[in-house]
Amino acid sequence: MTVSKGIAVPFAFITFCMLTGLAASAQSSTSPCSEKSQEFNFWIGEWDVTAGGNPAGHNRIEPILGGCAIQETWNGSGGSAGSSFNFYNPQLEKWQQFWIWQNGTTLYLTGDYADGRMVLKGDSQNRNGQTVANRVTWFDNDDGTVRQLWETSTDGGETWSVAFDGLYTKTRK
Repeated sequence: MTVSKGIAVPFAFITFCMLTGLAASAQSSTSPCSEKSQEFNFWIGEWDVTAGGNPAGHNRIEPILGGCAIQETWNGSGGSAGSSFNFYNPQLEKWQQFWIWQNGTTLYLTGDYADGRMVLKGDSQNRNGQTVANRVTWFDNDDGTVRQLWETSTDGGETWSVAFDGLYTKTRK
């Protein structure tokens, strides 16, 4: 998948969600979604995010659609903003994330949860039109924090660079 400035990916995603919602409504009313839909619940909450010990931003992760999906609302310290929708797709037997930045670019990731880690991957293009592989891992830490490690590769995954390494700590109220 590539970063898109058009509407094809968002339209396809919205259509997919609508169709998936119709299929889910035909399932049992006591369990509208797969048990696997709960695997990413460790990320739900209000978070202060740091990178390298410095404030990186604030992230709100909340369940939507009866707990069958989660929505992320990111506000970065430097003014960046974006949102993602995350859900387990039982037809693909994969997790999917669709991210939208405030400037209209998008990123589509797919992957799996195992051993306390959610790992999602997908391709994008950099400003030079070069394909960039993205690998984002969320770690469900024993102390209640979540680590998000975003790595990129421009050589087909032979070498990886850290794009973001953030620590999520529950917001104190």
